[in-house]
Amino acid sequence: MSSSGQAIFQTLESRIGESVGGKAKSLMFLTKNGFSVPNTLVCPWQYHESYLTDPGGTLSKLQSAIIQELDPQKSYAVRSSANVEDASRQSFAGQFDSLLDVRGHEALLGAIQQVWDSAQNPYKQGYMDKVLPDVDDIKMAVIIQEMVNPIVSGVAFSKNPLTGFDEIIVEAVTGSGEALMQHGVSPHRWVYKWGDWLAKPDDDTNISNDMIAQVVQQTKTIAQAYGHPIDLEWVYDGEQVYWVQVREITSLHDLSFYSNRIAKEVLPGLIPPLVWSINVPLVNSAWIEILTELIGHNDIEPLSLSKSFYYRAYFNMGVMGDVFELLGMPRESLELIMGIEGGDEKPKFKPSLKTYRHLPRMLGFVVDKSRYDKRIQQHLQTTKGQYERFAERSFEDMSDDELLQSIDELYQLVQKTAYFNIITPLLMQIYNQLLQRQLKSADVDRSNFDLTAHAPELDLYDPNPTLLNLSQQYQQLNPDAKTILSEDGYAGLKSPTIPAQFRKNVELFIQAFGHLSDSGNDFSVKAWHEQPDLILSLIIDLQNTPESTQKKITRDELDISGLKRTIFDPIYHRARRYRINREAISSLYTYGYGIFRNIFLALAQSFVDKGIIGEQEDIFLLYIDEIRTIVNNPQDSKQYQEQIATRKQEMEQSKDIVLPETIIGDTVVPINTTAQKQLQGVPTSRGYYQGPARVVEGIQDFDKVQSGDVLVIPYSDVGWTPLFNKAGAVIAESGGILSHSSIVAREFNIPAVVSVPSACTLLRDTVVSVNGITGEISIVGGDS
Repeated sequence: MSSSGQAIFQTLESRIGESVGGKAKSLMFLTKNGFSVPNTLVCPWQYHESYLTDPGGTLSKLQSAIIQELDPQKSYAVRSSANVEDASRQSFAGQFDSLLDVRGHEALLGAIQQVWDSAQNPYKQGYMDKVLPDVDDIKMAVIIQEMVNPIVSGVAFSKNPLTGFDEIIVEAVTGSGEALMQHGVSPHRWVYKWGDWLAKPDDDTNISNDMIAQVVQQTKTIAQAYGHPIDLEWVYDGEQVYWVQVREITSLHDLSFYSNRIAKEVLPGLIPPLVWSINVPLVNSAWIEILTELIGHNDIEPLSLSKSFYYRAYFNMGVMGDVFELLGMPRESLELIMGIEGGDEKPKFKPSLKTYRHLPRMLGFVVDKSRYDKRIQQHLQTTKGQYERFAERSFEDMSDDELLQSIDELYQLVQKTAYFNIITPLLMQIYNQLLQRQLKSADVDRSNFDLTAHAPELDLYDPNPTLLNLSQQYQQLNPDAKTILSEDGYAGLKSPTIPAQFRKNVELFIQAFGHLSDSGNDFSVKAWHEQPDLILSLIIDLQNTPESTQKKITRDELDISGLKRTIFDPIYHRARRYRINREAISSLYTYGYGIFRNIFLALAQSFVDKGIIGEQEDIFLLYIDEIRTIVNNPQDSKQYQEQIATRKQEMEQSKDIVLPETIIGDTVVPINTTAQKQLQGVPTSRGYYQGPARVVEGIQDFDKVQSGDVLVIPYSDVGWTPLFNKAGAVIAESGGILSHSSIVAREFNIPAVVSVPSACTLLRDTVVSVNGITGEISIVGGDS
């Protein structure tokens, strides 16, 4: 081994091999890409290996090299650069010694020796066993870097290291970064997202915001060149920012995160095990079919797309991010879907090679869906009859095996409808957006345009017009008939005092809409036809909607002609057609999916008769695989009674807890909500209103709503439409601009705010003020 200084120390500008460690190679990356790095030398790890076998000889050669290469009047930072540091799967940050402000030849020699010795310190063994159990041999190179006189020092992250969100976080302290990195001093903190500051220090930091902005911009540039999320260390000498370290953020590997922003719209509230084990694979398989059409064969499993937390449904956004990346789309777009706020510099889609690879398939998808209306009509015509014939089966006369076979047959049929139930609303949204652009060019507000004027076919899927008609018929009954119905409920319809035509009309209504329930995706919930007394109470209590003072514009009243009309009309007809299609497909899906309840209740009665479960409703606390096991091995079924009792208790305890909309990782702690006085949501129907909040979580609460109440709901399905007749405003825990609650609120000309986390829990027994412009909801008092 040569004793010359150059043999021991290499500069970042020289050809550096693998023997200098990850830190040194990262610094070389910064240098080669034109970023400011203090003058740096590297002692390769061969000299550490030599030191282990010949300490005296190696230190002698090292001392000669130090005297030749390093200035005793300058101060240096002496840092580790081991073979295990700053790798793609682990950083080993802080595991080895680093020394700052080292001055003088003897001090430098001792500092390098100290870094070498830190590779053998036993305290780091636990870390090694955890993050790198297969590596025993640590090879230690050493970085010797000229110190910059720091006015400010800090760290920067190109992404949030806890969540992986697309936001740059900067932490800084005045003076040396040693206080920040080693002494536990609380730094000042900035969070920058898409052109906006999400967080800044409140007090006077004596740290220039312009300098921090420079750090942010350079962090973005470095991360783009690096190709991975990174964290960096930097110092500022009053004139220039120097980068002293860069590494990949290893904590983001395999990070899972979940959102219920969309999930709570389609699977709201607590989901019983049986519903989960049927609905999740059924619906997610339909989503995977759509994704396969876009990206080709994939390994996505239906159960990987969703996860249950405290019996609530969350979608796995990490898997969706993988799909985005396969399509060449920015993974950060997920944050837009999840409703995460930022500035105006939001991620934009720029086609990449990955995109072009999938382009033929994507274009085929677009062409296929551009003429999808005919497919929808065919499915509606053929499938409704199949469902009706299925529902006519005598499930109570079937054996357990026959019931399981019926479940499998129905599953295959409903899965086809589930595909249409996803595609159709997506197409409706696309055509609505196109329509909105055309209306904007004609200077017409979308909320003032009547898309469904003269569309009587919607009455086939909306129970409200028929309910209103029945309510008017009820008001015309004589007092004796009203008294009988009020006292005897549905059974009173058999009284000869009740007109036969009214009785028939009520029965026809239940026949047409009896399949509706509080949730079209939860077959554990009773359908309307199982609760005829509640249906009759709806008819009795329903009030006519007051005429809106705002007259909406129809297509024929639009002041456009010529080319504008030629462009507008096809878009209008598509948007209108798909609005009707959505209601038709949704109704068909609800009808077919609801048949699962009939089959499982028949199976549950068989289980009750055999003493396997205590009551019919207990079957919803079992997973479908457990039910199959019970049918195949009924003698082993007693163990499930304890599981049913445990799950029943867990669901009761989970009923009132509040969870965050986004969950990072696979565990979550409920939110403490004791001090909340104001809530924020997404405004979807403008206006202002103040009144008593009335929380409605199901049809059993419908009769609680009084005229002028603020309707507070977890979500809105078509079965909830009658409530909007009474409401002065609507607040929903879920939904968006085209959710059912938003559409109906706009049609009823009442303010609506959706996507309000935990509104049903936080607004109970309150008087609230609703701002349909800003989405703010203020609690102004207790319920009157």
